[in-house]
Amino acid sequence: MDVTPSATEPVLLPEPKRLGALARLAPEPMKVVLNWGRRYSLWVFNFGLACCAIEFIAASMARHDFIRLGVIPFAPGPRQADLMVVSGTVTDKMAPAVRRLYEQMPEPKYVISFGACSNCGGPYWDSYSVTKGVDQIIPVDVYVPGCPPRPEALLQGILKLQEKIARESLGERYGTVGAPRASTAALQSGLVKPPAVEGDPR
Repeated sequence: MDVTPSATEPVLLPEPKRLGALARLAPEPMKVVLNWGRRYSLWVFNFGLACCAIEFIAASMARHDFIRLGVIPFAPGPRQADLMVVSGTVTDKMAPAVRRLYEQMPEPKYVISFGACSNCGGPYWDSYSVTKGVDQIIPVDVYVPGCPPRPEALLQGILKLQEKIARESLGERYGTVGAPRASTAALQSGLVKPPAVEGDPR
């Protein structure tokens, strides 16, 4: 007796195995898993420049406690940080330091501009020495308005950033494989050179 299916009969494939009742909650693409890990393990490099830094400190204390959102305050340095929170007035004299420390952070890295002064210069926007927003020197992911902004506003900004990270595709963020990369000289062109020291081989 021939049991091979004919050309007109549909071939029934075995149903793929499921994970039970939790199958609908199990993330399938690896992107979801990586983004989930990134969004709930943000090490913060705080750049407190003025009075908004007090509100940032309040957000990290027990009443607001942004550690429950997966945000770890006060990274040891820029090389261990994922998130830079710029809080306060960025002056033209401080701008190169902000840029240099941002460039020392490893990828992927994110920036929250916290407060009116960081966003656009705030009440000092017409000053000769104030940068008209930190986005003039580094890319900003989330803007938190207010003068001064409340700690709850920073928590909301962190939630918005986490939503952005959850939707993020690293392929789109960093371009296609084989795309031309910037040279080391081009990346260092805007940096302030340290003073020469006698006997230093550099």
